[in-house]
Amino acid sequence: MKRIFLLVIWITIIFVSCKAKKGVPDVSGIKVDLPVQRFDKDFFAIDSNAMTTVLPLLQNKYPEFLPIFINNILGLGPLRPDNAAAYEGAKHFLHLTKPIYDSVAAVFPTADGMQRDFEEAFRYVKKYFPTYKAPDKIITLVGPIDGLAKMGTEVTPNFIGAGFLGISLQFYLGKDYSAYNDEYFIINVAPQYRSRRFEKQYIVPDAMKLIVDDLFPDNTQGRPLIEQLVEKGKQWWLLDQFLPEAADSLKTGYTQKQLEWCKVNEGLIWNYIVTNENIYTVDPVSIQQYIGEAPFTQNMSDASPGNIGAWVGWQIVKKYAENNSAISPEGVMNSDVKKILEGARYKPK
Repeated sequence: MKRIFLLVIWITIIFVSCKAKKGVPDVSGIKVDLPVQRFDKDFFAIDSNAMTTVLPLLQNKYPEFLPIFINNILGLGPLRPDNAAAYEGAKHFLHLTKPIYDSVAAVFPTADGMQRDFEEAFRYVKKYFPTYKAPDKIITLVGPIDGLAKMGTEVTPNFIGAGFLGISLQFYLGKDYSAYNDEYFIINVAPQYRSRRFEKQYIVPDAMKLIVDDLFPDNTQGRPLIEQLVEKGKQWWLLDQFLPEAADSLKTGYTQKQLEWCKVNEGLIWNYIVTNENIYTVDPVSIQQYIGEAPFTQNMSDASPGNIGAWVGWQIVKKYAENNSAISPEGVMNSDVKKILEGARYKPK
């Protein structure tokens, strides 16, 4: 028993020291309580033959969220007694979407792991930005299967509401889910290079990108290429601070092979951009080549990822933060492009 005890102590010391080497702060003493409310379960459990009775009861439990769900997500107008179409539309949606909800219930029988992971992420948020008004709950839902929307700079299934973070579980059923591979879905909702990330392990990274953008909105649209690269890099850098233990593939959306290709070819990537582009261009066609969803980057290897500009910006910001270790995350995020470029001295080989 003594040997086993010493072995446990030794493993613990190694684990703690590894975290310290990585510069990951200890946030275990920061209290975060972030309950997950399963609106999806409650909605699909209602009696569809008594919508005018049960929906008002459901609104008692979800006073802020149900009107948003009915009016904005389902597009049925306000939930009022004189709006019969809202009740009929909700009934139709319930019947139409029940098979998708059944799949959700099988993949997400509980939300315990999701709550744990979100609470851990928000401990870092609270450490670095103690005055930030974070959501006080997570609400899971099942909305329309074509319900991707733009939130900040992200095209995402998720959204920030008044005091809550909404998670659309119909987009996390696994890349092989039949609906994602339907031709209509691929063409009109999400191509397969996007839907391969519709896996449950992407929920927290996807949602935390919205928190990053809520803290520091990306206002560089229409600005020069280099400004957009650095701004995207700042956002990825901050996401890394909130999710220091998460795999880079989950935070970037790249495959592991794409990440490895970027690391091996970092110098060539940067050299290609500065040689073949005016980094101060505001031409949207030129900028789109490096920013935004794509299966790979034009004029680079098919092994490259799309949105490679965000990765380049991330490397620049990481160098800046490493060279200025005394600066806080808030200080990094508030640093302008010129200061970051000068402080990073980015010259990859």
